[in-house]
Amino acid sequence: MKPDRQHSKIPRWQSVGHLLRTQALRMGNKTLLRFEGRNLSFARVESQTNRLANVIRGLGVQKGNKVAVMMPNGLEYPLCWLALAKLGAIMIPINIQYQASELEFVLNNAEADIAIAGWKQIEALKGLKPRCPSLREIVLFSMDSTISGTRNLYSEMEKASRECSIDSVQQDDLLNLQYTSGTTGFPKACMLSHKYWLQLGQDMCTYARVTADDVDLTAQPFYYMDPQWNVVLCMIAGIPLVILPRFSASTFWKSVKNNRVTVFYVIATMPVYLLKQPVNPEIEKNHRVRLVMCSGIVPQLHKTFEDRWNTPWREVYGSTESGGDLGVPIEDSDSVGTGTVGIPFAGKAFKILDETGNEVPAGGQGELVIRGEPRMKGYYKNPQASAEKIRNGWLHTGDLFTKDKKGFYYIVGRLKDMVRRSGENISAAEVEGVLCEHPAVRAAAVVPVADELRGEEVKAFIQLQPGENIDPQNIIDFAGCKLAAFKVPRFIEFVDRFNMTPSERIIKRDLLENRTDQRQGAYDAIEK
Repeated sequence: MKPDRQHSKIPRWQSVGHLLRTQALRMGNKTLLRFEGRNLSFARVESQTNRLANVIRGLGVQKGNKVAVMMPNGLEYPLCWLALAKLGAIMIPINIQYQASELEFVLNNAEADIAIAGWKQIEALKGLKPRCPSLREIVLFSMDSTISGTRNLYSEMEKASRECSIDSVQQDDLLNLQYTSGTTGFPKACMLSHKYWLQLGQDMCTYARVTADDVDLTAQPFYYMDPQWNVVLCMIAGIPLVILPRFSASTFWKSVKNNRVTVFYVIATMPVYLLKQPVNPEIEKNHRVRLVMCSGIVPQLHKTFEDRWNTPWREVYGSTESGGDLGVPIEDSDSVGTGTVGIPFAGKAFKILDETGNEVPAGGQGELVIRGEPRMKGYYKNPQASAEKIRNGWLHTGDLFTKDKKGFYYIVGRLKDMVRRSGENISAAEVEGVLCEHPAVRAAAVVPVADELRGEEVKAFIQLQPGENIDPQNIIDFAGCKLAAFKVPRFIEFVDRFNMTPSERIIKRDLLENRTDQRQGAYDAIEK
């Protein structure tokens, strides 16, 4: 089919808070947020966030102050984000799985002024307060719990005023310091404005062709970016957002069916985990879903997804730094299984550059660079990384791409997530995709192993399905039937579990740290 840009417009709202206020007047008692049987209408979210904003202001938080938020999924998280948006404050979403060193790094790097926590997270924050000079106060925000001696913002909300001025907040004001879920090294904080979120929510709303009859769902942690743009999408469209406590493969489709969901977004390993669940046609086909948006669809499994769940799955591509960039048109069933990530969203320009910075012709391979909105303002307190990421107005993604003659884009791999074996570049993502097709494999991570003869060898860490016990050579033989010989892993190491980023990507640095020899303890196909 002939590609066409996904059409969008410049956001007309002054800020995220102004969007909520406008839509609360229009939508009134229609549900905006739903969590475990609780429903909050547009009007209720407007009044609750006004009250919460006034309570937080009472803590001394003003426009431009930075507030760390460390809570699990629930109604509290979007209420907190929207209240901070109305104040013009900047939210620092914190991964609830962070250990002390990671948490200390983020709090100090962001110079958090106060921290708002769930009841299970507050002790970890209190323990670090002496080592975080900027952190003035730590408070609880929970509808269901109280902790003796700790202020609970929720209990103070009912006494607060329902009126809250938001006129001073503008599109270009920062709303988030969003730490990227990088797989190597400490994360970097993307500076994201109100305009960024408004544009991203509007772009995704346009792409998915959302109507007033839709019901959206998010299962990812709110400290990651996707639930946040889903909130904006739902405010723009005037529809409900169903929030799940977490992603659970065993209960996911039941939640989709029971909440009459019509559209949702998932990422990375989620659909593979879903595919491994026992087939249940009553739940998996008897639903209202008209579209699944997904990043990282395994091409070989794409048609299987559509056949099993009886709905279109469409690839979308983007990042924290650049928002939404590419998407496969909904009606484009011909692209199923091809591996394409689609065509550009409106307002975005793309180039594919070779190692010398020259644009490659159609069919050539190189790094994708992007220009246009939305885009981060840069990395907080990291001008060197910002300058490396954004050069001459172009954001360098670090992803290897190719484009066909019809204008459709294809991701080949990561510039830094490759194995170079005997002069051949091997995409870790490609090998991982094949390994995950094996019925005994739950998840896989591919890394390079230094080798004097070939430069690098391919190693695969494998997490098996519960109850499986399989010879590693079986996995290597399986890969050998689907991959060129130079791409087949030489080393296999089984793991009980992987540490994951909030975006459900495997943290490969955890596999590589404290290991001087990646061969030790691994099955070696050559020396078997």
